[in-house]
This record gives sequence, C-alpha cells and structure tokens, in this order.
Amino acid sequence: MGRSSQADAARHRDEVVRATSRLLRERGAEGVSVQEAMSAAGLTHGGFYKHFASKDELVASAAGAAFADIEARLDRIAAETPEGASARTRVIDDYLTVDHRDRIAEGCANTALAADAARAGDPALRDAYLAGLRRTVEQLASLEDGAHTHERALQDLVVLVGGLTLARATAGDPVSEELLAAARDLLNR
Repeated sequence: MGRSSQADAARHRDEVVRATSRLLRERGAEGVSVQEAMSAAGLTHGGFYKHFASKDELVASAAGAAFADIEARLDRIAAETPEGASARTRVIDDYLTVDHRDRIAEGCANTALAADAARAGDPALRDAYLAGLRRTVEQLASLEDGAHTHERALQDLVVLVGGLTLARATAGDPVSEELLAAARDLLNR
C-alpha cells in the first residue's frame, strides 16, 4: 500500500470513528449499525473490515473519541478562564445548560454512554468508558489549583451527570430546566 493509500486509510478510519462518536452519543451502541456508521462518514459499509475487526472495536474507539471531545472542552474552558475567576464554576455553568442538554450528539460522553457501558457485553466499551471517566475526574480535580480534591471532583461529576441525564429525560417539560438549575445551585454552594 502506498503512502497516499495509507494516509487515506488513516483519514477514513478517523472519519468513521468521529461520525460514530456522534451517533453513539445520540443513539447508544445498539442504535448504531455498521452501515449507518460508515454512511455517516461518507463511506460504503463494504470497507468496514479494512479499518476495524468488529463493531465492538469501532464502538470502543468512538467512545474514546467522545471522551477526547470532553477533555478538549474542559481544557479550553480552563485555558479561557480569566485570572481570578473559577474554572470549576465556568465548567458547571457550561455543562448544565439547555444547549448542552439538547446537543446530545456533541455532548458529554460521561452522560451519554453510561447506560451503554453498564450493559456492554464486550469489555472494550466498558474499558473505554472507565478510562474516559477517570480522565474526566482528574481534569475536574485539577481545576482549582489543588484545592479541588479527587473526592470533590467525583461529587461534581455525579451531580453534573445526574442533573444532565434527568434534564434530558424530561426535556420539553418545565421540570427539565428546574433540574439543571437545581444541579447548578447545588454545585455552586
């Protein structure tokens, strides 16, 4: 295989992973077929096995990409936080919004993939979820210059994920926005 073909193959693989990452967060692992994943990347399903050994491998890779998106978002928020302001507060205020609630395909992997990871028959998705969750906790713990402990980061993640999950489940009813506000209030105490 020539260099161009290798580069094309790597690019196509990345396109499939990125497209599947969005579908996975939006529909869950059982709601995404190989054909849909390949089509979302603009490819035919016939080339799937050139890139992946199985759907489980693709799903685990897509979960990793979804967590990479969250890591990048947290890094960006921390970097853009003005001196003297709280990066933790900015993360909370960014996370617990109607916009984040409604953008499931671009949203947090911790929230979108929790049920899939719990039900995963193949350990690859569960392993990818656990690794991503641990990185999220580390990032949350690092937001406040050492004052933000591991335990506090775990507590924050529990309230963030729980608040967003409940808000998504009740979208369209006024209680959805009340849940977001309640979670923000609890975390900002």
